[in-house]
Amino acid sequence: MGLRPDEISSIIKEQIKRYDEVVETKDIGKVMTIGDGVSLIHGLDNAMLGELLEFPHEVYGMVMNLEEDYVGAVLLGQSDEIKEGDEVKRTGKIIEVPVGDEMLGRVVNPLGQAIDGQGPILTNKTRPIERVAPGVMTRKSVSVPLQTGITSIDAIIPIGRGQRELIIGDRQTGKTAIAIDTILNQKGQDIYCVYVAIGQKNSTVAQIVEKLRQGGAMDYTTIVSASASELAPVQYIAPYAGSAIAEEWLDKGKDVLIVYDDLSKHAVAYRTVSLLLKRPPGREAYPGDVFYLHSRLLERACRLNDEMGGGSITALPIIETQAGDISAYIPTNVISITDGQIFLQQDLFNAGFRPAIDTGLSVSRVGSAAQIKAMKQVSGSLKLELAQFAEMQAFAQFGSDLDNATKAVLDHGQKVREVLKQAQYSPRSVETQVITLFALKHGFTKQIPVNKINLFMDELLEEIAENHDDYIQEIKEAKAISPELEAKLKETIGTFAERFVKTAEKEG
Repeated sequence: MGLRPDEISSIIKEQIKRYDEVVETKDIGKVMTIGDGVSLIHGLDNAMLGELLEFPHEVYGMVMNLEEDYVGAVLLGQSDEIKEGDEVKRTGKIIEVPVGDEMLGRVVNPLGQAIDGQGPILTNKTRPIERVAPGVMTRKSVSVPLQTGITSIDAIIPIGRGQRELIIGDRQTGKTAIAIDTILNQKGQDIYCVYVAIGQKNSTVAQIVEKLRQGGAMDYTTIVSASASELAPVQYIAPYAGSAIAEEWLDKGKDVLIVYDDLSKHAVAYRTVSLLLKRPPGREAYPGDVFYLHSRLLERACRLNDEMGGGSITALPIIETQAGDISAYIPTNVISITDGQIFLQQDLFNAGFRPAIDTGLSVSRVGSAAQIKAMKQVSGSLKLELAQFAEMQAFAQFGSDLDNATKAVLDHGQKVREVLKQAQYSPRSVETQVITLFALKHGFTKQIPVNKINLFMDELLEEIAENHDDYIQEIKEAKAISPELEAKLKETIGTFAERFVKTAEKEG
């Protein structure tokens, strides 16, 4: 049967009429296997790494493996109702979270959805959770201090805005306490805070929220919570979501503090996901790219130069060790990425020295560049004095006859340790820290018994606050101790110390 010319011409005319119509194509795949929060999908040839996929029953997933015949995706919701053969659609989007000032004071999950019972978050701004860290040429050296309110940190292991300082130690040694105290101390400092809870109990997160609310810190804080009951993929994306929320303020020129509590559980969640996706295990069963997991996260913390707005993100990652083993895989990885570590020791904690910071193993690679001049003037020799005390204390256990010089070192070291003890949720202003360390440095505590040293310091600060408030104001404004102020402080503290000793002797 031959084709008639009029039929051919009518077909061509019809095609010409429809020439402007847009042909829409959709990538739709089919579930090959599903289980343990992981799915293999056939047919999504154009899927991107990290892309959001839409499963039936309003469940979303994220692409993590791109194989030749299929893609591997992790599910960010319950997979009970999804079965083999179900259709999966591409969204064309990388996972994003809501950002902006509307996030302040809220508790959200890693997808940015409110979980604090205060209604939805009214922001239409979003950011992808993954972002390439700012380049070297856009950064500026760290020089502005971030005051933690903890004397032993601000004096010996200072943290600067834009720094990454690791908090590391065994379970129940006060790691989270240091991070929460630091957030509480940012009140009135014009710093936004983000606290990311990874694998914590819901009750623990609720207690932290309540403590921050009591301290007025929720006004400038966002909490991202991926609790222990959440799926491993949700815990895996949590710190990246927190970082994206912080970067919105960074790009506006603001200073941000972000706490990752803790990255040990984050690495375990990633290991779980990777093994389920059949990635080959390596050392301690972690996949080979586990270093990249944390390096690409922590590199996003920085201080930008003035052309880029001058904002900063200061990161305090937390790592939990087993029996003080800092040579394990994940601790050594994160130590090599960060700009120093605060090492908490179980023995010090059990001995009642809290915060239980081992000043010998702790270090800040930014150092005194992140201190005001007044703090440099009074804290320069502290680390050496504590090291000498620790050495002498070990030596003194074996000998009963000690010369006067050794006794003086031991006595001074004990007093320094007492001054560095600090109750939880009671951060100190940098001015009060400077005055207490000034009294120590210039020997005004020699006549004070060790058991009365904290009482002496408390009463001294009361005396100065009531009668010499101008000293505190001068340190606050000048950020240094001038020769004139030094003379005044010596006279005031000397007179007070004499009076305190006489009163103590009368009371027996």
